[in-house]
Amino acid sequence: MKEYKRIFVIVMDSLGIGAMPDSEKFGDIGVDTFGHILERMRTLDIPNLRKLGMLNLHSGGDMTGIKQPVGRYCKMAECSNGKDTMTGHWEMMGLRTEKPFRTFTETGFPPELIKELEERCGKRVIGNKSASGTAIIEELGEEEIATGAMIVYTSDDSVMQICGNEETFDLENLYRCCEIARELTMKEEWRVGRVIARPYIGKKKGEFKRTSNRRDYALKPSGATTLNALADARYDVIGIGKIHDIFCGEGITESLHSTSSVHGMEQTIDICKKDFEGLCFVNLVDFDALWGHRRNPEGYGREIEKLDKNLGVLLDTMREDDLNHNSRRGAIRRKFRLLPPVRRFLRAAGRPRHIPGRASAAHCLPYRLPTPAGTGRILRKQRPGASVLPLKREIPIFASKGPDRRPFPKNGERDRTETDETDEKAYDQAGGHSAKPAVAVRPRAGERTLRSGRGGRTRRSTPAARP
Repeated sequence: MKEYKRIFVIVMDSLGIGAMPDSEKFGDIGVDTFGHILERMRTLDIPNLRKLGMLNLHSGGDMTGIKQPVGRYCKMAECSNGKDTMTGHWEMMGLRTEKPFRTFTETGFPPELIKELEERCGKRVIGNKSASGTAIIEELGEEEIATGAMIVYTSDDSVMQICGNEETFDLENLYRCCEIARELTMKEEWRVGRVIARPYIGKKKGEFKRTSNRRDYALKPSGATTLNALADARYDVIGIGKIHDIFCGEGITESLHSTSSVHGMEQTIDICKKDFEGLCFVNLVDFDALWGHRRNPEGYGREIEKLDKNLGVLLDTMREDDLNHNSRRGAIRRKFRLLPPVRRFLRAAGRPRHIPGRASAAHCLPYRLPTPAGTGRILRKQRPGASVLPLKREIPIFASKGPDRRPFPKNGERDRTETDETDEKAYDQAGGHSAKPAVAVRPRAGERTLRSGRGGRTRRSTPAARP
């Protein structure tokens, strides 16, 4: 089987394609981000995603799949217990989470935590509830500016978010307060997956706007990941977007901050033009941050179209020994020694003879990465319920193209996405979040690509068969 020198994994944050079987357990009912977008917009200008097979997995509106897509695709399921950003990304990279992170969606943060945070930061806390980031800034932004208080809020995710006006709060002071919050929330009873700095600009309601200076303070992965294995073997591991924050820099050899999803794709194209050997892991957060949280299916659809244009440029730029994986919860674990946790997991799973419908991208990919020892194995076997994305229990998609295109069985699968909105029902009815799509292509002879979508909320769903 052909080996690839470079692999590109692109996560479309929050883009899902339907509810997973256990989505109700996570409060996600009737979720289908991509389907709702198609229902609202009827059609999207996405020729590259279409030729990869995305619409063969999920048609809708006035759009249907094509007879001979160039991509190898399937839906993916998550087996970790949780639906937040870190859980999904970690599982994509081979690390399964058994114990979900703490959430404070219903109650807000405990008074003891808030009191200690106020004393350490020297600021009064306002908010302390589950809310949309944009909505709470509109509600409390003027008060924060006038009184010097600090907006603290949470969401459906295991997260503490702190807002600060860049002009009056000071960006460095905001980061300092978030570092204190991260330290405090390391206690078991208060432990959240992430503390997020949410800077914004503006002086009054209607003018407030969040900036790209967001910073995530995440927990370190609970074990070694594929990123560590690659870095230890002296391969390049390039993180674009918030990948560095999600993994706390563990296993990442180079990191690039993106100001938008379009910028993230432009950075990916620039990296593709350079000579490196290893993995380029990309997270495109605007799908979720700008459109998912705001329940805006039209804006979401336009963002997908922007991605598709740059996707075409990337495919034309890729080399014969490149593999591109587009999926929100895909994992790459091919031609290098498996990590001990992964080996134990596969043994416990019984390693079925073929890919079940509910399989993680890591176990669906029919390709390998070179190993230090020059040997490797293909993970084509896994128990139902492997992972893809976080927050809403939804279904992701996976695809890749190659001469050895094997059929994917029909079975159940799931995916998720992250969000900081509370009114899910309104968005789901209007065209809200859903599972993440993943697609891999081979734009030229002998080449393979993969892409993946992930985002806002995470939900569970079922897998599709490959034609």
